[in-house]
Amino acid sequence: MSERSYAILGTGALGGFYGAKLQKAGLDVHFLLKSDYEYVRDSGLVVESVDGDFTLPQVNAYNDVAKMPQCDVVVVALKTTQNHLLPQILPPVVKAGGVVLILQNGLAVEEEVAAIVSNVTIIGGLCFLCSNKVGAGHIRHLDYGQITLGEYASGYQACGVTEKMQQVADDFIHGGISIELTADLLLGRWKKLVWNIPYNGLSVILNARTDELMAYEHTRKLAEQLMYEVAAGAKSCDRIIPDSFIQLMLDYTVKMKPYRTSMKIDADEGRPLEVEAIFGTPLRKAQAAGVYLPQINCLYQQLKFLDGRLTVDG
Repeated sequence: MSERSYAILGTGALGGFYGAKLQKAGLDVHFLLKSDYEYVRDSGLVVESVDGDFTLPQVNAYNDVAKMPQCDVVVVALKTTQNHLLPQILPPVVKAGGVVLILQNGLAVEEEVAAIVSNVTIIGGLCFLCSNKVGAGHIRHLDYGQITLGEYASGYQACGVTEKMQQVADDFIHGGISIELTADLLLGRWKKLVWNIPYNGLSVILNARTDELMAYEHTRKLAEQLMYEVAAGAKSCDRIIPDSFIQLMLDYTVKMKPYRTSMKIDADEGRPLEVEAIFGTPLRKAQAAGVYLPQINCLYQQLKFLDGRLTVDG
């Protein structure tokens, strides 16, 4: 049994699910919560899952990082719209020489963390997960769940499969979570955008679930075209995404259970959208290399308009 301790910053559909799986497997896990704090402190977490339902009647719940112990691995599972909080909440909970595992969407999120904490190992995690929070302390896992892990080095240099990556991977595998290790985190982040950019963007703009987007020839074709633009963006950063991977993502989405993307849920519930991390940063990275991505830019401008409305109305 691993003696590594874990802190989960952001106990929502993603952080709550993975943290609960780790605790169920016997690891020492500490959860930072906001709106659910009192409920989870008193009643624990409930996970409905295609892999089997379970309840954790007692968890280590906190609403203040000052009360949390320093942990060996700190999992950042906040939405990127909350990353302005990281300078305050991250340094107190991560041990010197520890690991920060970033389970967030988008590009360049590891660079943000590297500017906040030093003397730690930063690992990016790309989650292919269909999971929703359906109530206080109540998570519903619908499909998939694999995480691709890659270690961050300055400038996103590929640094291979490291010992720290393998240790974290072993803990997650012990928790029943499928893990893939990538030697090149930047390539992994661009590959995740192959799915995130078309489906998060179109689901909000067209007010549709993934199954609805794939049921119509024109929206399915548009999703495919957007995927090829993401591949062009990756190529501008010297990363190659093969056509076979794009076909794989299309096939996965056809087989996926009807799903509201995380951005669609945020829009439906009037929360800020992760527009910059998922769309703005990749566009700027490609543009800096002289590559223009017109269809992704079109999504970006529309989403900025909708996000502005949500922010004003909220």
